[in-house]
Amino acid sequence: MNLTPENSQPEQPSQSPASPNESAEQAPTPLKKKLIELMLVSLKIGSTSFGAPTAHIAMMEDEFVRKRKWVTPEHFLDLLAVSNLIPGPNASETCYHVGYVYAGYPGLLVAGFSFILPAFIASMVLSWVYVRFGSLPELEGLFYFLNPLVLGIVLVTTWRIGKSSLVGWEQFLLFGLALVGKLVDVNEVLIMLGCGALAVLLHHSIKRKPGTHGNLLLSFVPLPLIGVALKMLFETVGERAWQIFWYFLRTGAVLFGSSLVLFALIEKDVVSRFGWLTTQQLTDAIAVGQITPGPVLSSSTFVGYLAGGFWGGVASTVGVFLPSFIIVAVTAPLVKKMRENAITSAFLKGVNAAVVALILMVCVSLAQNALVDVWTVLILLAGFLAMLLLKAQPYMLVLAGLAMGLINALL
Repeated sequence: MNLTPENSQPEQPSQSPASPNESAEQAPTPLKKKLIELMLVSLKIGSTSFGAPTAHIAMMEDEFVRKRKWVTPEHFLDLLAVSNLIPGPNASETCYHVGYVYAGYPGLLVAGFSFILPAFIASMVLSWVYVRFGSLPELEGLFYFLNPLVLGIVLVTTWRIGKSSLVGWEQFLLFGLALVGKLVDVNEVLIMLGCGALAVLLHHSIKRKPGTHGNLLLSFVPLPLIGVALKMLFETVGERAWQIFWYFLRTGAVLFGSSLVLFALIEKDVVSRFGWLTTQQLTDAIAVGQITPGPVLSSSTFVGYLAGGFWGGVASTVGVFLPSFIIVAVTAPLVKKMRENAITSAFLKGVNAAVVALILMVCVSLAQNALVDVWTVLILLAGFLAMLLLKAQPYMLVLAGLAMGLINALL
């Protein structure tokens, strides 16, 4: 086949049937197809991911890394690390980052919007039910089966990303220091920054070769406060909607860590300062964030709906998520350059080790809530083994948990 002389190349018709297949394999995926794929996968994750952000990230790791290979395990950890260091909901920002890597800025928007949409719709429906009937439906029984299975999903993902991240004694050292820091209640952002700084020091003292130099390219870009166009929209539907939008925009711009931090930031304002909600209604808003799929931060939709009706729910949702879209749009192009630079690459590796430790500690917290008796422990083990040995998909475990919860509630 390949032994034919060069001067006889024109007489090779036998190779032509294989050419279309080869060219098809090498042809880049059209942007439209990429966006459709991102939309469908993000909608699936947003519709079937319940609980803490770590559960959402676990499903993203399975879909984006293992199943579709849109990013490598190391790159996914980098994106997760950056998401933990900037304001906004970590899981949502990780989804935005993957969207940007796969399909540029259109992918960022499509992935983020699709991930948030199911939670927004569910929160809107529950808000209407709450206003109409004065209470939330009794759904707590669903989580007896669901919580252990979600914990199993998170544990398997922690194991997988731990194998990718902890590859040397330096990483294990930083992992241990991060665990100690979390146990003594050091702020999570400080833990990650500290591990990143220590990784840079280790790089300089141990691994740096003579003549090599690196420039720290971390940049702190001020968050642009855009909203003039949106103000025109919200003014057409009421001043209250604009007030809600502006308030949640400012809140989303300074939100670090768990989405539950949102309630600590807004409690005094929405209850005492503005009088939008009562204390009981704010407590119910927290419950909405737990019983709906997708990002917990979507509970802001419930707050906005109670404060200003339908457009209030839209305004609060857009406001609280918009800063994270802007910040990721600014930082996403820098992640690849950070990995290519020796100093910032070492920094990211240190942060990644800390992220694995912090996720492990979240598993401990989830276990305290999910494992209430011997049956829930058995459910956890079944879900863990189903994923690890039988390669069961996370959404299958979630649907199984919901089905068993519904059967239990009906009986």
